[in-house]
Parts: sequence; structure tokens; C-alpha cells
Amino acid sequence: MRNGGTTQEDGADDRPGAEGGTGRSTADGPSRSRRRRLLTSAVAVALLAVGAAVPLVLADSGDRPPCREIPASTRALADDPAAATRALDPGDDMSRYEAVRTLLRHEHSCGDGAEVLGRVVEAATVAAAPGTPHRTAQARGAFAVTAALDGVDLPDAMAPSVARMLADYVVDEARYLTSDSDSAGPAVAPGTIEPDQHGWTEYGRFLAPGEAHTDFQYRDPLSGAEADPGDLIGELAKSPEAFAILYDAERAYFAHYLERLTDEGADPDFRAVRRADDVYTSTGTTWPDNDLEDIAERVGALMKHRAQHTRDGAIADLGAFDTAVGRHTRGVHRPAARQVTTRPPMGDIAERAVSGPVRGDLTDGRHQLLTVLDDWAQARGVPERRTSAMRQLIDDAYVRGLWMVV
Repeated sequence: MRNGGTTQEDGADDRPGAEGGTGRSTADGPSRSRRRRLLTSAVAVALLAVGAAVPLVLADSGDRPPCREIPASTRALADDPAAATRALDPGDDMSRYEAVRTLLRHEHSCGDGAEVLGRVVEAATVAAAPGTPHRTAQARGAFAVTAALDGVDLPDAMAPSVARMLADYVVDEARYLTSDSDSAGPAVAPGTIEPDQHGWTEYGRFLAPGEAHTDFQYRDPLSGAEADPGDLIGELAKSPEAFAILYDAERAYFAHYLERLTDEGADPDFRAVRRADDVYTSTGTTWPDNDLEDIAERVGALMKHRAQHTRDGAIADLGAFDTAVGRHTRGVHRPAARQVTTRPPMGDIAERAVSGPVRGDLTDGRHQLLTVLDDWAQARGVPERRTSAMRQLIDDAYVRGLWMVV
């Protein structure tokens, strides 16, 4: 769901960041240890620091903590995208990050408070309309939200909106590997991610012109902020609606990606460059293979979280959960039968039109991916050797995501 209303630049610094490293790991690796904070104490300290007075309302049961009212000023942000973006933009130097944390982290909101906070997140970070690229302030806001919600037991009412935010940055979310102190900042401005002489940029293939990108791998040395979308997805996966939103986005990105490859399954923008020793440094399939692995691994991770939450009781009835996921799932995404050359912004990728109803078991992510791959390869006449290699790498990455220990 896109924001209503108009957006405007907030005057924030959009200076380009330096390009980071290009190394890759074979998997996300074990998640770094997380310090679970006592949210009530953290909020109280933050409020004392800023001198804010927020009324507390006692809950009906003595077993539950007192709920916190969402201020009218915060509620107003949900209907004012420009103001919401300003409120959740941590700044290029992350100087406003603590203010973002204070606004978003609530242990127990009164009434519809959690839903309101979710709407604020959407208003601040999601593209305003189809065809609209993200601005740098919005991309920084997506980083700050992801970092601020680290370790939070997210309320059910807030989860779908946060999932829509991550879906709107599906290209950036899918390429996350691990936090990197060499990354330049929480986001990269449009015009700073142009392909090099190989036709390559570390921020992904087929990028929309004029769009800012969140660098989830950034680690801020002063605030300590780290944004791990994988961890946040694990928390969101307890909600069937959020699960469906994220699963839809990954499958949409998969179809979007395949239909832009050549009939040989290669990157059409790749330019071969030889080193001085007359050896090619990469081929036209090197980075498509990495990107397709990232997507498949994310889909596998979703199924892993589904299983984990069932084991630990967060999903009490798996059958009911799967039924609800199916109800919220929009359908299947099939690539076009011919190569596509358009470069839409990320929000359009996640919200691309479906091709029809889901075929087969929706929760068999391997089947959903490989069926789409095989249909694409047949329609495009992709050589069997290349199709077989792609099938194997997607299968391996899916299983890696499914079984990775966290």
C-alpha cells in the first residue's frame, strides 16, 4: 500500500557516500548476539532526556504493564508523509537516530497505538505512488526503523506496515549479508551508484534511475546502530499478513529479475574486462547467480522462521497460520515471455501485478521458485545447461536459508 498525499524534499544532506567493499560471504552466517533492552526503562530515560510528558494508562490486568498513549503529534504523522519522513530520518550523520528510537519503541501501546506507529513507518519510508523512486531521506528512514526495532517484540498490529516497508526496499533487503563498518552511510543518494566499466554496481542489477537505496549493511560507529533486515524479518514472520507481504515481495522480485536477463540467463549490462594478465575477472552470469541465490535464501529463511515459530509456540496453530497466509497472498508472479528492459523503482517491483492464483503448495518455497524458473527458461529458450546450473544454485541457496542456524 502506497502513501497518500504528496512528498517534498526535507532539505536533508543528500551528499554521495563512498562506495563500499565488494566481498561476499557464502551465507549470512550466525546472527550476532543481540542485547535485549528493557524497553520501559529505555523509554523512560529517553523521555526524561527530552523533557517529554507522556501519559501512562493503567492496564486492566495487574499482570500486564501499563500501556502508553501515542501522542497526538505522532498520530498526525501517519497522514503526513513529508512530516513522517522528517521525523524518522536519522540524518546522514545519524545524529537523530535516538529520536527515531524513542518515537518507535513502545513496550505496550494503548488502543490502536501499534497500528498508528506502523502507519507512521509506511508514511515515512514507502514510495508515495507507482513509478516514484525513493528519496534519500526515505531510504535513511528505512535504515533507522530497521535498526530501532532490533530486538523488539513487535506488536501484531504493527507488523504488516513494517513488512510493507521492507517489501518496498526488496532489492536492498535481499542483498544484505552482514554489517560492514566500511559502508559509507545509512543510504546512498541517486547518481552515486552508476555501473562501473563492467556494467556492475554493488547495489544490484537493473536499478531505477534517480532512486536512493538503503545500505542495510552500514554500521554507525557513534550510535552503534545496525540494521539487520534478516533479524527483523524473523520477528515479522510470526504475523501471517506480514509473512505473506514479504513472501509476495521476494517472489515478485524473482520474476522481475528473471525477465530482465538475456536468453542465456546473463546480465545484459555486463561488460567483460580483462586484467593485465589477460584473465577475465567475472562473467555475465557471476552477479545474476549471486542475486538469485540471495532471493532464494530469503525465501528459505521465511520457511525456517515459520518452522521455528511453530516449535516455540509463537505460531500456535500452523494450519490456521497457513490458511491466513494464503488469504493475504496476492497470487503467483511469472516473468514475461520476452526480455524486459524497463527499470522500475523498488516499490513497483514489490507491487507488480500477479499472473494468476498460486499453483501447488504455497509453503513449499522451493517448488514456487523452481516452477517459475522452469516456465521462464522454457518460454525464453534458455540453454538446458544454463537452466540446470540456475536450478541447482537456487535449490542450494533455498536449503541454506531453510536450515541456517540462528
